[in-house]
Amino acid sequence: MNGAQALIESLKREKVTQIFGYAGATICPAVDALKDAPEIGYTLVRTEQNAGHMASGYARVSGRAGVCMVTSGPGATNLITGIATAYMDSIPMVAITGQVPSNLLGRDIFQEVDITGAVAPFSKHSYLVKDPNQIPRIVREAFHIASTGRPGPVLIDIPIDVQQQSLASFDWPETVNIRGYKPSIKGNDLQIKRVVEAISKAKQPIICAGGGVWLAGAKAELLELAEGAGIPVVKTMMGISLMPTDHPLNMGMIGAHGNFCANKALAKSDLLIMVGTRAADRAIIQPDEIQRRMATIHIDVDPAEIGKNMQAAVPLVGDVKVILRQILDLGVTAPDCSEWRSQLADYRKAELGRQFPCRPGSVFPGTVMRKLGARLDDDAVVCADVGQNQIFTCKYLPQKHGRLLTSGGLGTMGYALPAGVGVKIAQPEKQTVVVCGDGSFQMAMNELAAVKHTGMDLKILLFRNNTLGLVHQIQSIPPYHGPFGVDLDGSPDFEAIAAAYGIPSIVVREEEELDSSIGRFLEEKGPCLMICQVHPDVATTD
Repeated sequence: MNGAQALIESLKREKVTQIFGYAGATICPAVDALKDAPEIGYTLVRTEQNAGHMASGYARVSGRAGVCMVTSGPGATNLITGIATAYMDSIPMVAITGQVPSNLLGRDIFQEVDITGAVAPFSKHSYLVKDPNQIPRIVREAFHIASTGRPGPVLIDIPIDVQQQSLASFDWPETVNIRGYKPSIKGNDLQIKRVVEAISKAKQPIICAGGGVWLAGAKAELLELAEGAGIPVVKTMMGISLMPTDHPLNMGMIGAHGNFCANKALAKSDLLIMVGTRAADRAIIQPDEIQRRMATIHIDVDPAEIGKNMQAAVPLVGDVKVILRQILDLGVTAPDCSEWRSQLADYRKAELGRQFPCRPGSVFPGTVMRKLGARLDDDAVVCADVGQNQIFTCKYLPQKHGRLLTSGGLGTMGYALPAGVGVKIAQPEKQTVVVCGDGSFQMAMNELAAVKHTGMDLKILLFRNNTLGLVHQIQSIPPYHGPFGVDLDGSPDFEAIAAAYGIPSIVVREEEELDSSIGRFLEEKGPCLMICQVHPDVATTD
């Protein structure tokens, strides 16, 4: 058994069933070994960045680490954005890169790059493999690190000669014991008591739930706490789909681009319970002001996040699912906050009943989102890209019991389409819709090849306004002097592009056409592109 075969055997031991990749010379031994592992599927991407995004989408809905594999040099550097995107959103991923021969490292030979050094700031850990006998241990550790504690990407860089060298023996470690890596699981009992006491005394408490709740598999515990204690819930962008829109305790998304109702709830609260969220700038706009006006409880698996952006009166480090269960088991006395809930119900009613503007010759994205969401399956998955399309989706798409995936931390344009491919490969039976702007779609539309190759039933909604909408919106207000460098002149005929891949398309230019068009869009057998014409001056504040 050589190093490449040991790598594939190790992936099989980790129960990997899918790899997203792009082959090249230095990863050819591993790809060759993969041919003898029919139980592991392989998706050829059209640019390496999207291998990371596909692995991310796959990981987020499957609950298992996504795997991507590319070659050295530009293959590895192209993957960097995919790795950084996963890191910022705490997505478990194992990225495997080929490398030039180990005896030539440091000589700047063809397609050599120090990829382990390049990704050090935004990966959980990285390995440069120098001995093929260490491959089983390294793979075992990589998956353990990627999937435990605060999840994130781990890189394994394997020189081509190490892939070709023979092993003395294949020794698979059944357990992992890494010195210095012991993520906290259980919350401190004294702090748990302080949390329960603080909740019982609050008059206007609010729970702020983030993506860490999904990562910990703690959705049920979150709902049990909120419903049992009658505490309203706001969400960060990464936690939006944790509660259905029609749940009476759901106040929506907070932040600079959030819902009015959610931001009002946060502003008037007297106790903020942050669960699995980083309290980042897009969600908590003025952390010092929040900290001054109310007590805060911060529950997170990563101790580095607690106190980074906002000091917590009661910090709790550990697995969110475990800690919420500890709180529930201790017993929470429901606070007397009926008046608080009644006040928020008025804000919520106004938010949900909001009327959107309408212009002839175009559709308003909020209207599209409302109508689309009403027609989606109860457990549908929606992948939103970055830009105005992301904000409209997060604010106005009615949530049921499915998932909303987006690039929340890094804000990577071109994320949604490859992520949707990853979702569909992980859960082919799930209705999956990708939402893009015409800017972000052009960053990833080459991945229509992966959609065509498998004939996957992936639906793509494209908002076309011929501009980089969110930047156009920002440039339209002081201190800027008007839009510049954002017109998407020269964009292709998207209908023709779709047709070139054998994918049917629908164009919507009037809101009266939406109901019938959405019906045709969702009922189409196989992939379909729906292009909605949007006025270039539409803003997320409209």
